[in-house]
Amino acid sequence: MTTRPPRSGGPKGRKPQAGKFDAGKFRGGKAQADGRARTGPRTSARDARRPAAPSPALAAAPAPASAPGPTRREQRAAASATLASGVQTLTVEPDEAGMRIDRFLTARFPLLPFTRVQTIVRKGELRVDGKRAKPNDRLEPGMSVRVPPLRLDQPTERPRSAAREQDDAAFIRSLILYEDADMMILNKPFGLAVQGGSGTVRHVDGLLAALTGPDGQKPRLVHRLDKDTAGCLIIAKTRLAAATLAKSFRSRAARKIYWALTAGVPRVRQGRVSTYLAKEEPTDADARMRVAKHGDEGASHALTYYAMVDQAAQKLSWLSFKPVTGRTHQLRAHAAHIGHPIVGDPKYFSVENWELPGGIQNRLHLLARRIVIPHPRTGKPVDVSAPLPPHMAQSWNLLGFDAARYDPIVEAPEA
Repeated sequence: MTTRPPRSGGPKGRKPQAGKFDAGKFRGGKAQADGRARTGPRTSARDARRPAAPSPALAAAPAPASAPGPTRREQRAAASATLASGVQTLTVEPDEAGMRIDRFLTARFPLLPFTRVQTIVRKGELRVDGKRAKPNDRLEPGMSVRVPPLRLDQPTERPRSAAREQDDAAFIRSLILYEDADMMILNKPFGLAVQGGSGTVRHVDGLLAALTGPDGQKPRLVHRLDKDTAGCLIIAKTRLAAATLAKSFRSRAARKIYWALTAGVPRVRQGRVSTYLAKEEPTDADARMRVAKHGDEGASHALTYYAMVDQAAQKLSWLSFKPVTGRTHQLRAHAAHIGHPIVGDPKYFSVENWELPGGIQNRLHLLARRIVIPHPRTGKPVDVSAPLPPHMAQSWNLLGFDAARYDPIVEAPEA
């Protein structure tokens, strides 16, 4: 159901100037941005390699007298070998607090495909403190995780050539929009999967292995984007940063803006979409989402604010979205629900007698345009914007849309 935003939702006052973003609309904690869009300084490669300053608690802790333990890489190799041989019980470490159970397994056993991880959890073969776990269950330090015996398809890591490592590292670095000692924000291109799956060999998570540090720590994903969604993707460079950033997403301290090209022109130029969403096929990780009712099995509430930025000949609209929740395919399902599906969406676009205008590519026109999130160390907002991907830039030029135009979604409520 589409309605106008509630009068009491957004803060009143002077509107931001055209082409600028009022970061005060984002509630990212006590620290607020000064209203100007900025991506933050890009650190040099030398700065990025510097170790992060230890917290006071860590600095006060005495150094262990024993010899240094195994590296993260050695621990992962040992865990993978144990997993392949039989049942084992893992203990959740303090720096793994708040991790989802499926992400925990993926981090501990990088050779285990993510689809296999989901199958293990779904079938109840994995137990947390003796109880059956769900894929999105969160872990706390000290919990015991019982892992069943499972023969890996590849018990040992495949050797990677130095040339391939260099190529992968160079490619990932070419995508960086922002980087410091704790995190990176990448401009994920259209068509590149974030994680591996059935038939998916090349993906961001795999490419990040080329940036593994001398201590064996590999940059890790904090959230996901659909394969065909381009734009801002946050990567944590340490496990502590990953845990802090993940908490920012769960607490909704992170603010996201998406741009899309949609069919038709909404009658209500600015409004909200509030529904429940559930998978049509619960066992399929990439299943189509359907609008469900409260109380339906697997249904979760999804809330999105939208605003029309521009339109072309009453046939196409440039819509800006601000999702409050983060459900699978939320924006794609909500756009279709209000009768304006996103152009090039193979799952949700179903407009009768609609023809793709000439010069516009039949690719998903959805961009994770902007993200504002508290820095994991300082708490100050990190504000980054991604450019239009080539196929969307081509459409914007063809339709006469100005990417620098003021985006009214910043006036939308936050909850």
